[in-house]
Amino acid sequence: MQKFIYIANLKMEHRLSLSGKIFLFFAVFLAGVSIGRTAELLMLEQPGCVWCARFNAEIAPAYPNTEEGRRAPLRRVDITRKWPADLKGIASERFTPTFVLVEDGREIGRIRGYPGDEFFWYLLDELIAKLDGPENE
Repeated sequence: MQKFIYIANLKMEHRLSLSGKIFLFFAVFLAGVSIGRTAELLMLEQPGCVWCARFNAEIAPAYPNTEEGRRAPLRRVDITRKWPADLKGIASERFTPTFVLVEDGREIGRIRGYPGDEFFWYLLDELIAKLDGPENE
């Protein structure tokens, strides 16, 4: 009987240490997520925007799978609707599409219009480089 209790205690210790490891992993992961800066690329758009449709055809499908898309996920904002409360510090725009790179609620820069797929990536890379720049730290 004593041998059974010893084995049961070993198994319980193993389970606790495994669940402790899992808890620790998630605690560290979540702490890292909340500590890190959060960036997003706002796409200011409106219904009937031809250049928005072109962006949607040429860039939007691949964007989430790119390094830029992982660094600054795309968030769409319809300018014909009420401006989101969490973007009160970001100026609205009448021209669509306009892309606004935002980090921690602060505007880093914007691209007015959609200049075509190649030039868009070039301009976006310039904006994203500002995320790591000394003026943004």
